[in-house]
Amino acid sequence: MSESIIPNHVGFIVDGNRRWAKKHGLPTYEGHLAGYNVVKDIVTETFKAGAKYVSVYSFSTENYKREKDEVRKIAGLLMRLVTTDLDIFEKNNIKLVVLGHREKIGKKLTKAIDTAESKTMNNTAGTLAICFNYGGQLEIVDAIKKIVDLKTPVEKIDSQLVDKYIYEPELPPIDLVIRTSGEHRLSNFMLWRIAYSEIIFIDKLWPDMKKEDLTAALKEFSKRVRRFGK
Repeated sequence: MSESIIPNHVGFIVDGNRRWAKKHGLPTYEGHLAGYNVVKDIVTETFKAGAKYVSVYSFSTENYKREKDEVRKIAGLLMRLVTTDLDIFEKNNIKLVVLGHREKIGKKLTKAIDTAESKTMNNTAGTLAICFNYGGQLEIVDAIKKIVDLKTPVEKIDSQLVDKYIYEPELPPIDLVIRTSGEHRLSNFMLWRIAYSEIIFIDKLWPDMKKEDLTAALKEFSKRVRRFGK
């Protein structure tokens, strides 16, 4: 891996948990739980490979259309991540941030997220961004609203200014997006940051994702020639 060009920021669209559960004759939650465990493993391996930023698309604003019990259990997995499993980030010196709106996720989970972010804010080995109740278009709209509220002159509005008002502006553009489950779409993920991302689609369902799949994706990335419009 040392000879490869490692992306600074890797984004994962973790897709296929429900299909994995159905395939194995299991309740939907078991698919999300299996996917959760894979997130921990793959994120850890991505940092070990040399990436400094990892973003995970875990739950979109549109996912609230699902059954209430499923939504509640997915939120429970985020609660587990920011409480019971927070020591993973502490031990590995990883900063945790959660991107997305907080109004639908409840006061208890919001408080737990705030606490986790506070506890890890000075960690320096890498940053994990969890996108929960998140939408890429909504993020851009929210940034524009902030700029309008500041009564910014039109001639001063440019991409550098928008960079300052998107969620967690310290997160850099995404170099590599990896999506599982064989779907070939971006599903409203980090739209501002993926303007020049390389994209790799993997046919496996997310719970079947292995370290070897990550290694193969990173090797593929190192072969890509990124021109950025040149």
